[in-house]
Amino acid sequence: MRYSICVSYDGAEFCGWQIQPSAPSVQQCLEGALSRLLNRPVSVTGAGRTDTAVNAYGYIAHFDIEGELPFTQADLCYKLNAILPRSVAVLQVLPVADDFHARYSARRREYTYFIHREKDPFVRSYSWQCGYPVLDFDAMNTACQYLLGTHDFSCFEKTGTDVKTSVCTIHEAFWKPYTPSLQSVIPSAVEESHSYWYFRVSADRFLRNMVRAIVGSLIEVGRGKQKPEWIAELIATGTRSDAGESVPGHALFLSKVLY
Repeated sequence: MRYSICVSYDGAEFCGWQIQPSAPSVQQCLEGALSRLLNRPVSVTGAGRTDTAVNAYGYIAHFDIEGELPFTQADLCYKLNAILPRSVAVLQVLPVADDFHARYSARRREYTYFIHREKDPFVRSYSWQCGYPVLDFDAMNTACQYLLGTHDFSCFEKTGTDVKTSVCTIHEAFWKPYTPSLQSVIPSAVEESHSYWYFRVSADRFLRNMVRAIVGSLIEVGRGKQKPEWIAELIATGTRSDAGESVPGHALFLSKVLY
């Protein structure tokens, strides 16, 4: 029988989702916990790989076992959370159709990248302090429009990646200000200053390092180093070396997977 499992994880302790020979991964951690509880080897297939230090909220995976679970689904969640590290939380376990596939059944994935413009010790673990004196978010949002649609995004793909195609369809991409939850209950001197921003992008699929490279390129536009139209030029004729630098992974979240 096949089950889906919904998890959230802090990527700081992991090399990413996918099992690697010499570094801890979320997949390895989850497989170990399930195998221990179910007293048999369990293989887990995820919605896709995330890079080192990248976080996920509501990440979907699936696993197969013969017969019924020896616990209720709620009990399995409880037991898994009791033995998993604090950096991994199981939110839900559900039975699914035999042809459900966490990766190939997904129609859309969403990533969110957080930045803050002023020093803040309370968000630094999950947000990148982008201290450039000026960032034109209007220009950055104009540049986002050139990302929309179906394109070859190899200019934002990590070099040396082995994929059949670099074509993806981006459905939405935008920058928006937000207020950290702590500030919602504790007044702050920087309230209303728009010091906190997030970038959100959703697509049918993503290439390795793609979101971090896109954010780095949009930052170049915000700094005034490039015009918004530069993003269209990159997609049309650019290579990875022409695009902006990749931003740090700790501020990136896989925030939604839709089926």
